[in-house]
Amino acid sequence: MARHPLLTVSLVAFVLVPHQGSGRSADLPLQWTMVAPGVWQATAGTPEPVGLLQAARIEPRLDGLARLPTAEFPLPRAAIRASRVDGKVVLRFPLAAEEQLYGLGLNFKTVQQRGTVKTLHVDHYGGSDNGRTHAPVPFYVSSAGYGVLVDAARYITVYAGTAVRADSEHPPDVRDRNTDRNWTSQPRSDAVDILVPTEGATLYVFAGPTPMDAVRRYNLYSGGGYLPPKWGLGFFHRMPSLSTASEVLAEADEFATRGFPLDVMGLEPGWQSKAYPCSYAWDRDRFPDPVAFVRQLRDRGIGVNLWVNPYVSPDSPIWPALKDHAGSHTVWAGLVPDYAQADTRRIVSRFFDREHAAAGVGGYKIDEVDGYDRWLWPDHATFPSGLSGEQMRQVYGLYAQRMAADMFRARGQRTWGLVRGSNAGAAALPFVLYNDSYSHQEFITALVSSSFAGVLWTPEVRSSNSAEEWLRRMQSVAFSPLAMLNAWSDGTKPWSFPDVADAVREVMQLRTRLLPYFYTTFAQYHFDGTPPFRAMALVDRFLPASMAQPAREAQRPTENPYAAAVRRDIKDQFMAGDSLLVAPMFAGEASRTVVLPAGNWYDFYTGAYAGNGEVITVKPGLDRIPLLVRDGGLIPMIAARRQVPRPGDRVDLEVRHYGEADGDFRLYDDDGATFKYETGDYSWTTLRVTRDAQGVLHGTATQPDATKPFGYGQIGFTMMPSR
Repeated sequence: MARHPLLTVSLVAFVLVPHQGSGRSADLPLQWTMVAPGVWQATAGTPEPVGLLQAARIEPRLDGLARLPTAEFPLPRAAIRASRVDGKVVLRFPLAAEEQLYGLGLNFKTVQQRGTVKTLHVDHYGGSDNGRTHAPVPFYVSSAGYGVLVDAARYITVYAGTAVRADSEHPPDVRDRNTDRNWTSQPRSDAVDILVPTEGATLYVFAGPTPMDAVRRYNLYSGGGYLPPKWGLGFFHRMPSLSTASEVLAEADEFATRGFPLDVMGLEPGWQSKAYPCSYAWDRDRFPDPVAFVRQLRDRGIGVNLWVNPYVSPDSPIWPALKDHAGSHTVWAGLVPDYAQADTRRIVSRFFDREHAAAGVGGYKIDEVDGYDRWLWPDHATFPSGLSGEQMRQVYGLYAQRMAADMFRARGQRTWGLVRGSNAGAAALPFVLYNDSYSHQEFITALVSSSFAGVLWTPEVRSSNSAEEWLRRMQSVAFSPLAMLNAWSDGTKPWSFPDVADAVREVMQLRTRLLPYFYTTFAQYHFDGTPPFRAMALVDRFLPASMAQPAREAQRPTENPYAAAVRRDIKDQFMAGDSLLVAPMFAGEASRTVVLPAGNWYDFYTGAYAGNGEVITVKPGLDRIPLLVRDGGLIPMIAARRQVPRPGDRVDLEVRHYGEADGDFRLYDDDGATFKYETGDYSWTTLRVTRDAQGVLHGTATQPDATKPFGYGQIGFTMMPSR
């Protein structure tokens, strides 16, 4: 848009005298440029040098983006507005009457976000979906099949269809509260308004044509999802904080004696000589020989993950080198390293590499990079890199993750760990989010909502009030990106409730049995951008057509129960991969409803028909989590075992087929540990079930390339229910 000369003069006057005319709006031009297939970029004003994607150091997967359907710019360009008001950038994106919005970070109470107001601010989750959260990603997805990202390392406020302009092209009806029971205090707006408290921002629009395609493009532009090592998809157990080396080894042996799966032991703050703030040095009283300790666990097939937070104790060996590379304020009397500086990252990562990775440690749990205001650095803190306290708050978790990821990459080994603060561009980083709250229901909502934010979430298990709750939580975490029991505070174990110990062992083993399915699902995340665990709104044919069309009719015809259910906030069920629907149960429930997408669906355990495009009620009993498989779905599994296969192992494969339709599954494999897959050292094997001339189902598998990794031996097919 060309500026009128008088407007230009007015803008210059505003910049020179910022306190005059601060309530006036000056238009900012937007020039959209395609920067990748189906991805457009524009700048509003003058963006700051450091943004979210820059901190994450993204490298877009152009090959994956090129494989997605071609698409035009998905919005009317003239309807997207940018302006400067009071020295801040205001953005406006159009909304149709029936559009629903998803995303805007990791949310714990709601998945649908239209009608909300959020100030996106890295923080502990405080019990409200107000934008203060562990991953306040400024990215939203529309049911109409597009996504919008605002890349600015600031506290961004989003009015998701709540700010109604007086000059709106589609104003809400005027209603009389005295007489009209449909009056509402929150009339619907026809736009998303976004306030960015700085002089500029970089904007991205991601085309569909479906919501899933928009999410795929965002993930691929962020570098594609991280492909964890196979051991990362096994079971993690975190020890009590002050455990000793001998206690850790004894607990590992008890897992083996009792037959419970275990792939990774997590050590909490007490492994260090000082914590809160941290020394990062082994406590030699509790761990007199770290190298021997790690080797003894590795001999048992178990890896080690270390808890850290970023605040450096004066007793740390790296404190002298960091004192000139830290912020103006301390946290718990420890230095706050300025990870925006390459020198800072180099000092820390070299020490970590020498003291931890060289000893055989395989990953980290990065704590406290989100923070409560009452103990974190203030927004007016300063850092040597020039970032403000506010900017650093928004990107600190990204920098910390990237530093650890780069350290392990330099060793040629994949890692998988935990982090408590993240932001946009994090899909390619090897970390899963967690927090300190403990609502089972909210944990599942977070797992669902994470699929719109390019982050992963684990509903970790810690403790329970009953055997029933314990089992239900263990069932849920078994179907998540990182299966973890976190016993740091109370020492709970999988067998802490004897009445359900066998059922707990069974679901832990099921997690391990499903490794081929889950590993392939993460390969899809890496190569295609498809979230491994995803909301139902991303499932093909799940949303009613009216929610995916730009229609503006305020009234809708009478809906059947399925359509009405889909319009509600579906936040307690999700898809794991392409074929498996997971519907967690919560303590006190003997039954629950499940909303099935169109197409026939079948019970995972029995193969029995469950329903088609409808709301069903399931009563699985205490020992099972409801799992449904789509018609023609193939689920590759291995035999029950305590630990996932290691590099060089070769295990047989059972492929279950469900329903009556033909089906196929592209099975992925590589060495499970290194980055050799990035240079083509991997295999895709097609598993297929078809009917012969007599109508009998038969399974076949393509011959794997003998020069590529393939860790499976005999492949057998089971038609469910077994025939």
